[in-house]
Amino acid sequence: MALKAEMQAQAMAEGFSAMGVTRPDAIPAAAGRLAAFVAEGRHGQMGWMADRMLWRGNPAALWPDARSVVMLAEVYTPDDDPMEAVARPHAGAISVYARNRDYHDLVKKRLKRLGRWLIERAGGEIKVFVDTAPVMEKPLAEAAGLGWQGKHTNLVSRDLGSWFFLGAIFTTLALEPDPPGAEHCGRCRACLDACPTDAFPAPFQIDARRCISYLTIEHAGPVDPALRPLLGNRIYGCDDCLAACPWNKFAQRAQDIRYSARDDLIAPPLADLAALDDASFRARFSGSPIKRIGRDRFVRNVLYAIGNSAEPRLAAVAQTLAEDPDETVRDAARWAMSRLKP
Repeated sequence: MALKAEMQAQAMAEGFSAMGVTRPDAIPAAAGRLAAFVAEGRHGQMGWMADRMLWRGNPAALWPDARSVVMLAEVYTPDDDPMEAVARPHAGAISVYARNRDYHDLVKKRLKRLGRWLIERAGGEIKVFVDTAPVMEKPLAEAAGLGWQGKHTNLVSRDLGSWFFLGAIFTTLALEPDPPGAEHCGRCRACLDACPTDAFPAPFQIDARRCISYLTIEHAGPVDPALRPLLGNRIYGCDDCLAACPWNKFAQRAQDIRYSARDDLIAPPLADLAALDDASFRARFSGSPIKRIGRDRFVRNVLYAIGNSAEPRLAAVAQTLAEDPDETVRDAARWAMSRLKP
C-alpha cells in the first residue's frame, strides 16, 4: 500500500490526473463483448481488432508474467467549446485531441518515466502501452476505478469528466487493486441523442461503421454517400458525444500546454486545407496525430465538408480537385460539386 501511494504521488508529479490499479484478469467479460462486436462487423475495416482478439480480450495472455495493471488518466480538456467549430460550415472541425501534439508521444514518455521510477523504487519488470497495442484500455480503466464506460462507450469520471487519455503500465509487481468504477449515467442519454450519424445501436454499444471518428480516420476509400451529408464539417474525428456529457462540468483543465489547440487548427478554412499537397500536408501536421491518415484521406474529408457547406463559392475549390491523382479524392470533389450546384 505504501508503494502504491508513493507511485500515485509520483504519477501526479509527472502530470497525470488520476491513477488506478487492477489485475490482468479483471475484465473477463471483455473477450465475449469484443467477439460479438467483431462478429457483427461493427469494427468495419479495423482488421487488427479481429487479428489480435486473444490478446485484446485477455490482458493476462498479452504478458503472462504481469501481476498488476496500472491505469493512468491524462486530461486534455479544451479551453473552448468544440461545438463552436461545428457551427461554422466554411471551416473544418477537428477533434479536440488532435489540435496540437500527438498524445501518443506525450503520454508514452510520461509512462516510461513513471515506469523507470517504479523499477528503481521496487524492482520488477514493466511494459507500457498507449493505444497502439492490443490492450482494451477502457475496460481496464473501469476495473481500476478511474471511471465507467458511458452509454457512448467512452470512459467517464465523476472527477475528471471525459476529456482524458488513458495509458497502461503492466508490471510483474503485485500492487493492491482498486475497486472498479460504478456506472453513473442513470437515465441520461445526451450522448446518444447528440450523435449525428446514430452510431449507437443501443446504450453502451457502438457501431464503428457509422461513427464519424472511424469514418474520417480509420475508413479507407469513399464513405457511403448516405453518410456523407451527416459528417457536416467534421474533417478529423468527432467530439459531439463527449461534448454532450453533463459530467464534463467537473472536467479539469489540461496541465500540459501542448494539448492547447494551435491557432491554425481551430476551425481552419476549408479552402486552405483543400489546397494541401502531400508535402504541405506533412509540413502542416508535423507532430500531429492527423499526419498518420495521409493527405489523400484528409482532403477527402475536407471535400465532404465542402459539399456540406452550402457555400457556392467553394465549388471552384472542389473543381480544382476533380482530376486529382487519387481516385477517392476525385470522387469526393465531384460529389462536393454536385452538392453546390446552383
